[in-house]
Amino acid sequence: MKKQKTRNHEDDDNANNNNNSFQALTEELLFAILDFLETAPSAKKSFSLACKWFYAVEARHRRVLRPLRAEHLPALAARYRSVSEVDLSLCPRVGDGALAVVAGAYAATLQRLDLSRSRRFTGSGLLSVGAGCGGLVELDLSNATELRDAGAAAVAQARNLRKLWLARCRLVTDMGIGCIAVGCRKLRLICLKWCVGIGDLGVDLVAIKCKELSSLDLSYVPITEKCLPSIFKLQHLEDLVLEGCFGIDDDGLDVNLLKQGCKTLKKLDISGCQNISHNGLPKLTSISGGLEKLILADGSPVTLALADGLNKLSMLQSIVLDGCPVTSEGLRAVGNLRISLRELSLSKCLGVTDEALSFLVSKHKDLRKLDITCCRKITDGSIASIANSCTGLTSLKMESCTLVPQEAFVLIGQKCPYLEELDLTDNEIDDEGLMSISSCSSLSSLKIGICLNITDRGLAYVGMRCSKLRELDLYRSTGVTDLGISAIAQGCSDLQIINTSYCTSITDRALISLSKCSNLTTLEIRGCLLATSIGLAAIAMNCRQLSRLDIKKCYNIDDSGMIPLAHFSQNLRQINLSYSSVTDVGLLSLASISCLQSFTVLHVQGLVPGGLAAALLACGGLTKVKLHISLRSLLPELLIRHVEARGCLFEWRDKEFQAELDPKCWKLQLEDVMQ
Repeated sequence: MKKQKTRNHEDDDNANNNNNSFQALTEELLFAILDFLETAPSAKKSFSLACKWFYAVEARHRRVLRPLRAEHLPALAARYRSVSEVDLSLCPRVGDGALAVVAGAYAATLQRLDLSRSRRFTGSGLLSVGAGCGGLVELDLSNATELRDAGAAAVAQARNLRKLWLARCRLVTDMGIGCIAVGCRKLRLICLKWCVGIGDLGVDLVAIKCKELSSLDLSYVPITEKCLPSIFKLQHLEDLVLEGCFGIDDDGLDVNLLKQGCKTLKKLDISGCQNISHNGLPKLTSISGGLEKLILADGSPVTLALADGLNKLSMLQSIVLDGCPVTSEGLRAVGNLRISLRELSLSKCLGVTDEALSFLVSKHKDLRKLDITCCRKITDGSIASIANSCTGLTSLKMESCTLVPQEAFVLIGQKCPYLEELDLTDNEIDDEGLMSISSCSSLSSLKIGICLNITDRGLAYVGMRCSKLRELDLYRSTGVTDLGISAIAQGCSDLQIINTSYCTSITDRALISLSKCSNLTTLEIRGCLLATSIGLAAIAMNCRQLSRLDIKKCYNIDDSGMIPLAHFSQNLRQINLSYSSVTDVGLLSLASISCLQSFTVLHVQGLVPGGLAAALLACGGLTKVKLHISLRSLLPELLIRHVEARGCLFEWRDKEFQAELDPKCWKLQLEDVMQ
């Protein structure tokens, strides 16, 4: 093995003072071990605490820094000196001083900086980073709603930027984006979504100056067709998003203006562009014969004329038509396209019929992903055609296809063995269907919420055969009990997300079973009336990766369930305590969870204003709190302002107390609303 690399004097002193055999291990070997532990933060922490030598090596190995508080940056920067990526998205308050610390500590190494959820910095702070970190290639400033042109000019000092996100930077104008275009000519990706202060002039400058652009997002930017010629002259553009660009219409799409073309374009998103019809689409798509993905969601009706406009796109593999009215002639025309589609999305498309859909899938047998969510007219005829024609499907989403009978779901399992993602929410599937679907051994995501015909027997098949399952949604599937959940927990040990909300037969036995799934990150047990603090304690003690918890309407969970959470669930970021029996004592105990960012507390009878105030002060990392509006006048105004100044957003809800409905009555009401 290679000789151990020379360490700095401070690390040498630590190692010499700690005479142990671990020092015989080379740094390369220890780095390899740390690479292996990258997805296990707790194990990595244990490694670093084993001895001083390991502690020093872990500091040199770390490349990504993701602090919870900006005030921790000086100490972290002193310990971790080789960081190339700083993610401050968990810090609601990031001032210019914090950015100065980043620039000073990582001037030579910083490549990526994420400020997408941060506030309080100005152009001065951005200037220290842009001018001081010459290797910075990625910068995310999404949601910086107070950023102005002066801040954009500071960003322009980062001459080597390759990727820049400015989504919802509403105060940046053409002048600011023009500075960035002139200064950051190496940009390959720029996102200007919802930058409503930018128009044709700013986008023109970006397209003219940043000639290496491969990805450009102009969603909801108030542009017209005037900037399109400059965009289509880009020689490397592959991904163009024009979602919600209402200023572009058929009349403005002059073929002569677009004749330059964009030979490299592979993905075009014009969803929500209702002023582009079947007349304008051929003009727009003529820019590139190599287009692979076309997104037309919430746009013009899918008619024969619209489909005919796609005939020249010989490389097209994916079409998204979500929310578009369709005609049978239009779907048949899509089926007759001289291409082989791999992905097709018809979610919430009115007018999809068995005949048209069956014809379409019979022509595109290489489909891998199909979304027919809320296509409420289809029956078993469509499912039979899909199962027989598209045997290579890896993703099928068919929520609320309520006319499909039980026996049709058996075909899916028999004919589509490669499924990895399956959404059958609000359907008539039963245990026989689940038994068949369980033969899809690669299944990682299964959503069978509001499926009132399934029981523990069906879930037992899934538990026995689908060992790769990572996500399971059983929302309001009330035939499921502890036995079914136990079968899942036993067979799907790598489960990460589970939703058993309103499965009213679930008790602590189910939670104790789920506690064996140590990788669990999201648990939703809303409305599980029989669950108590005993079951929650088991989850807290064994599922240390838990980050999201919903115990709304779990009336039997009280403060005794909060104590284990406070002690063991140090990764918890979001919790909903509404309608529970938790008091201010339990809420205050959660302050020891440094990661906690959001809690929702509505109609909690044991909560008093003084206790809530204490919890708000103690939970220093909060970014969002949802409270009933009646508490607004009971909390001191000075307290609210103080918490908001720390970066926390209050959402005041005027919501009346709601009793739970019987599941069948609830579903009938839902169907009435959807009709």
